Amino acid sequence: MRPSDETLTLPADVPLHGEPVIELSDVHKVYASGHLEVAALRGIDLRVEQGAYLAIMGPSGSGKSTLMNILGCLDVPSSGTYRLAGEDVGTLDEDRLAHLRNRRIGFVFQQFHLLAGLTAWRNVELPLVYAGLGRTERHRRALAALDRVGLADRADHRPAELSGGQQQRVAVARALVTEPALLLADEPTGNLDSHSTADVLGLLGELNAAGSSIVLITHEADVAAAAGSRVHIRDGLLEGGSHVSAAVRA
Repeated sequence: MRPSDETLTLPADVPLHGEPVIELSDVHKVYASGHLEVAALRGIDLRVEQGAYLAIMGPSGSGKSTLMNILGCLDVPSSGTYRLAGEDVGTLDEDRLAHLRNRRIGFVFQQFHLLAGLTAWRNVELPLVYAGLGRTERHRRALAALDRVGLADRADHRPAELSGGQQQRVAVARALVTEPALLLADEPTGNLDSHSTADVLGLLGELNAAGSSIVLITHEADVAAAAGSRVHIRDGLLEGGSHVSAAVRA
């Protein structure tokens, strides 16, 4: 289900293989509030190999959300270097940053962010609409992504006709439809009951076993336990100081 170069072009200098999916080097993030400066991240070093499944844990105010925004290219460091799939994010202009974010990262959030009036497959195809693919190819890839998460038989159902766990599976399929380098899941089970939580975590485990690189942001220890490796963040620092490597493959 990998998009062809002709229909969904990558920058020529973004490698598909051979580089860590995430490489942070001495990353700081400082927010200014009036005359005050607040250091949200205070020197983060992190390396995540392709195919890894990493959980990042931390309480509210720890810097967890700031780190997620930087990993997702929704924000940029105040200083330090972030490489995503070998690409130095800090060297990109807005257009290339948006391209990298939309093509190389799949997002799964606590809120499903599905459009109520669209069927499952139409929700899944949306990233491909923005990429300019034709309807036939979008439909094929959306159905393939739904099949990958076990919902091919629900392709024509609208969100209200699906359980919470099924809606999150649709959201995961939408995140996977562009074959991203990184699947970034931010509290993906926060709105689910225990049965649906186990279902979604099982799905993430299956995707990782099939080769997907996953970073899971959570404050719940039992959710983090599903990942192959875990790091904790507190007061803008990763557990053990500012130099913590996470390169363990799940």
